[in-house]
Amino acid sequence: MSIKTILVSQPKPSDAKSPYFDLAKKYNLKIDFRSFIHVEGVDAQEFRTQKIDLSKHTAVILTSKTAIDHYFRIAEEMRFEVPDSMKYFCISEAIAYYLQKYVAYRKRKIFHGRQTITDLIDTLKKHKKETFLLPCTDILRDRIPTTLEDNGINYSKAVLYRTVASDLSDLESVSYDMLVFYSPGGIESLLKNFPGFKQNKTVIAAFGPTTANAIVKNKLRLDLHAPQPNAPSMTGAIENFVKTKK
Repeated sequence: MSIKTILVSQPKPSDAKSPYFDLAKKYNLKIDFRSFIHVEGVDAQEFRTQKIDLSKHTAVILTSKTAIDHYFRIAEEMRFEVPDSMKYFCISEAIAYYLQKYVAYRKRKIFHGRQTITDLIDTLKKHKKETFLLPCTDILRDRIPTTLEDNGINYSKAVLYRTVASDLSDLESVSYDMLVFYSPGGIESLLKNFPGFKQNKTVIAAFGPTTANAIVKNKLRLDLHAPQPNAPSMTGAIENFVKTKK
């Protein structure tokens, strides 16, 4: 069957030059965007049950912009004034620059890696005397805490936000030729919203190994998987697939 309609389980790109828009125009596709999951912050009362004292930590490990937002949010809710002496260790340069939303960037001790926690380890080791806080989600990947523990980093894991399924009830009577997923959470949301979901001829595409595994584990058919050698991007993989179905 040919592919004419696609639902991408992410927010609509803000960049008008998104390759998704080029793909839609080139192949006359109807591509819709809808976030299947969203983030909800843990409130101060729930945070207190974790028995973490923000004032006892001299440094923060930041793995995402969301982690930054919720660290400063919970600090405000807990009436904790983040000291100027706080050190920030960010997983990438882009995340480090995002700190400008909350602190005077040039006046703070801010360090960053290239893209992964492994890139940051050497820098963290040079500051082993610090007591680190790791603001995170409830579904934090094991790789981050395991890497910190294997390298003797003294840290506390603070769950400040959680990823939850969005309400997709308005899509119940809508069908698409292809569904595109970027995270296991998107699959969980699909099945939570539509427990009787039957895939039938619907093509399911996944980006990344963990998303692909979630599709298979939930006994759905994985029709398209990126990245691949001939398609490092999701849009590239979709284009190759669409061309074969023409």
